[in-house]
Amino acid sequence: MAVYSLENAQIKVSVDTLGAELKSLKKVSTGTEYMWDAAPEYWKRTSPVLFPIVGSLNNGSYRCDGKEYPMSQHGFARDMEFEPVQQTGDELKFVLRATEETKAKYPFDFELELGYRLRENNLVVSWKVTNRDSREMYFSIGGHPAFMCPIDKKGVQTDYKVLFDVSDKVTSGIIGSGGTLSARTKEYRLDNGMMDITADLFDEDALIIEDNQAHKVALCSPEGQPYLTVSFDAPLFGLWSPAKKNAPFICIEPWYGRCDRETFAGDLSEREYGNKLSPAETFYAEYTITV
Repeated sequence: MAVYSLENAQIKVSVDTLGAELKSLKKVSTGTEYMWDAAPEYWKRTSPVLFPIVGSLNNGSYRCDGKEYPMSQHGFARDMEFEPVQQTGDELKFVLRATEETKAKYPFDFELELGYRLRENNLVVSWKVTNRDSREMYFSIGGHPAFMCPIDKKGVQTDYKVLFDVSDKVTSGIIGSGGTLSARTKEYRLDNGMMDITADLFDEDALIIEDNQAHKVALCSPEGQPYLTVSFDAPLFGLWSPAKKNAPFICIEPWYGRCDRETFAGDLSEREYGNKLSPAETFYAEYTITV
């Protein structure tokens, strides 16, 4: 394992080769740290990549070409060592390639590249997935960055708000007891795009906001000012903090994929929001963190 850093006049980031995980994002002028520190009493991660699945599988396994493959929540890439392949003044890139170990869990020859690029006070996080196999490949991918809330130990989390780029409401799916998506939904009314962070907001696990309802989500100080914004083109995203732990962070998670529905019994190729690549084809997506 090794840690690589990037810095410009406004922000500084650090990325670990284990999982190519973003570990730190600081404002240079103030030293303010925006990323959760992975303290294990709340959550031992900071910003894992979710690949080749997002969320949980029904009964902990999926079917592909008539064979069952067990896989834990969010896949295996977050726990694997990535190879650093590029470091310039404002950009880092890391690559994970299929191995015999990964093929036992996920029977495709793939290449996954994670990129981090500084642009003034923005960090652009990118994913590039290439199918190196001789057949069509199916996958999901997503981010899971955890941001400090409260920030700089100012106030308590329930003093803060979430701001969306929609004004009236968002509707969330609700995760059931097995970690898969139930049939229930919940509507959250917004006040000019603002949602209160209540003490019970995450009591039923993550909020899953689908169908392109929003593409920009900000955490706002008690004064109502955004201090961190995540912008993305992804069709859905999650909001999460550990249930009933009063953890001092909130995750804003752009996703191209999600957990199975409770009733899902199909093949890997039939998972909702899943992605398909032909041989030699590449998928590219990115999201931006602004501080």
